[in-house]
Amino acid sequence: MQTTLQAGQVRPRPPRKRSQAHPGIHPISAFTHRTQRFQPLPPALGEPPYHYQLATSVSGIGDAKKIVFHTVGDTGGIKNSDYQADVARSIKGDLNSAEPPVFFYHLGDVVYYNGEIEKYFDQFYEPYDHYAAPIFSIPGNHDGDPIDSTQTSLDGWVRYFMSPTPQVRPESHDAPRVTMSLPNVYFTLECPLVTIVGMYTNVPEHGSIDSVQQQWLTHEFDTAPEDKALILALHHPVYSFDDHHSGSPRMADAVQHAINESRRVPNLVLTAHVHNYQRIERAISKKTKIPFLVVGHGGYYHLHGLNTEPGDDAVDPETGAHLVSANDKQHGYVTVVVEKDTISGFMTTVTDSRREGQVGVDEFSYPARPIKLGRDEVISL
Repeated sequence: MQTTLQAGQVRPRPPRKRSQAHPGIHPISAFTHRTQRFQPLPPALGEPPYHYQLATSVSGIGDAKKIVFHTVGDTGGIKNSDYQADVARSIKGDLNSAEPPVFFYHLGDVVYYNGEIEKYFDQFYEPYDHYAAPIFSIPGNHDGDPIDSTQTSLDGWVRYFMSPTPQVRPESHDAPRVTMSLPNVYFTLECPLVTIVGMYTNVPEHGSIDSVQQQWLTHEFDTAPEDKALILALHHPVYSFDDHHSGSPRMADAVQHAINESRRVPNLVLTAHVHNYQRIERAISKKTKIPFLVVGHGGYYHLHGLNTEPGDDAVDPETGAHLVSANDKQHGYVTVVVEKDTISGFMTTVTDSRREGQVGVDEFSYPARPIKLGRDEVISL
């Protein structure tokens, strides 16, 4: 095993045609910055089990027969803000549609590179200045990665998303938006028709959660209403066929533990971190396939390439993950539609200086009925 650095060495690329970077224990890397370790969590704003009612932010939603929402991550427009502006312009336009989304669920990395308060205007307030629906979020690794010991992890994210009193912050300047009062950096969004469990996966590469978070995740799966669909949101992906980050065995362990202990399986898993779009299916049983979406092409300038092309043959022999659809050339976002019997949706790419955008680049539909493991069934992700 190599123990010394060689001149010009870089961190290794993920293996081709694989959905996870390594088979288990994450190797210690000399390329990890001193701040990119597990960061302490800020104090919770609310009490366990950290639930937030959608009706708190969206009036008249209680009897809805359909829930439509936007989702994407990695939006921060650092270096070149045009890509974020293109995506923001498109999602704001969707609010004028016949069935407008009622909220935006952000999958993390709101502000690059370190979630600084002073960068929230350029990368958050101004791009979404006329996005009239509420924006919910779980933090990403860049939101929590402090510059140095003088900065508190997640200070910018907490300042907007976990404000004890709704208010307009001075850093919003001429794009005022009232702050949110989410109960914690991990929380459950209770909606008609669907429960969305959002987990903060911290700063280390491939993510990390503590034992309290694991207990909470299992509890939320176990107690999720069985008359609603269940969606899990993470920043770090369980699976990813990309050539930059890859998927996370740590997240696989966390999710499979929660499933096996609670016997409840999410109908859909939403992730980001990797800067492209992927729809990956994983068979849980002979009759059930679970979709894992990577939606990380929300505005960060550098898109990550794929390590294989989607199709019937794009199946990882080690994990069983199947890359059904993908796009690593354009920025965009996903619109999710939840009804009583189905979770459907589509990915939209946006027009930029190189390519025309398109609505419905990838369309999908899956059952919304509760999925439970059999009595003796145990899964491994």
